[in-house]
Amino acid sequence: MNYQLIIFDADETLFDFKKSERIALLHTLNDFDIQYDEAYHLKLYQEINQAVWKELEQGLLTQAQLNVLRFSRLGKRLGIGDDKNRMAERYKEHLARASFLFDESLDLVKSLGKKYRLIILSNGLKDVQNGRLRKSVIADYFEEILISEEEGIAKPDPAFFQLAFDRIGFTDRKGALIVGDSLSSDIQGGINFGIDTCWYRREAAPAEPHHSHPKPTYVISELTELLKILSIQ
Repeated sequence: MNYQLIIFDADETLFDFKKSERIALLHTLNDFDIQYDEAYHLKLYQEINQAVWKELEQGLLTQAQLNVLRFSRLGKRLGIGDDKNRMAERYKEHLARASFLFDESLDLVKSLGKKYRLIILSNGLKDVQNGRLRKSVIADYFEEILISEEEGIAKPDPAFFQLAFDRIGFTDRKGALIVGDSLSSDIQGGINFGIDTCWYRREAAPAEPHHSHPKPTYVISELTELLKILSIQ
């Protein structure tokens, strides 16, 4: 397949979101005089956060609801009362300032930008992703950075992909490839839209997707493997 457009997910694909998350949660809990225990608090927050994002992908809630709901649930587990709104806002502030690329991301994007059109589709909150993505050192290599809360739609909804195509005037679905770490949003979204998919299977992911999961066109465990895939197209 001769690709012309590479669509990237942002977090845990090009950006080290887990590092950002750790730092933002640490500062947020410190702001509320909660002695931070990473082994306990981070695990608890990630469990709650993953469940809430699944509900978003299933269309059960909006992104505005997501931001407060995850801290409402966290607050109940920690017994901290009615601070969910302030905590949610403080966390967003800290997270927006925590932007970290994976080591190989900059060189990869520079290399791909010489031959391919590049865009980012991110399921995220605009106040957070504006700071983390659009002000990053790789932002200028992308024609568009679309953030789900701004657009009112999110992966895996094919309408999000169609919006991206429309935004840059691209029409050839056979000429597009999405690269992302999430089977449920990136890979399922690409399949829903009828484009090829590349699953970035990070260390903690299973070697192969479960039979009930969407089947990607390609699977990589290092971002640089994408160059090998593209070199044979």
